[in-house]
Amino acid sequence: MIKENMAQVTERIEKACQKVNRDPQEVTLIAVSKTKPIEMLQEAYEAGARDFGENKVQELMDKIPALPADIRWHMIGHLQRNKVKYIIDKVYLIHSVDSLKLAEEISKEALKHHVTANILVEVNVAGEESKFGTSLKEAEDLVLEIAKLPGICVKGLMTIAPFVEDGEENRKYFRILKQLSVDILQKNNDNSIGNILSMGMTGDYEVAVEEGATYVRVGTGIFGERNYKKES
Repeated sequence: MIKENMAQVTERIEKACQKVNRDPQEVTLIAVSKTKPIEMLQEAYEAGARDFGENKVQELMDKIPALPADIRWHMIGHLQRNKVKYIIDKVYLIHSVDSLKLAEEISKEALKHHVTANILVEVNVAGEESKFGTSLKEAEDLVLEIAKLPGICVKGLMTIAPFVEDGEENRKYFRILKQLSVDILQKNNDNSIGNILSMGMTGDYEVAVEEGATYVRVGTGIFGERNYKKES
């Protein structure tokens, strides 16, 4: 089933790209594997997945040694400062940096481990109280401040749009994040900030792709419903 799901998601990404004249190579599919067992991740890997997204540090640490070494791990959940040291040299990209304090901790640990940490600044575009992320108003200043820190490379922006039945409802949020990225890049002349846009999940990734997403984070669409019992 996972193989078929992967093929279907990939096909939908390609169709969304065709619709707006984008190269499908510009879009990376992240298989969101939180709460899923190793066997299911292995199945997704065998179906071609190389980018996996996890929400919790401990789960990430348990899975990394059990799976192939060429996987690119993405930390997509809220990251506590005291957990940074465990993943700093193990993840490909941290999607969820939402404060200068967290960025400073990442910088400190990156220097200690002699690595450069690739990060995205998480923006709460919809202004939902239940979600993490810096506000739209403060996002640009935060990006520019973080970009000055040693040991960190700001690769772009991330948002988690509202959960909706119709993905079309989130188009406006994806469009806003894209415009924010364009505005920041225009003001940043030294190429120290990237243009990655991590946006779109199972319910709205096609709309996100049409609006410029370069990473889409799909869990349910690949692995099926989450195991909430295990999660709690």
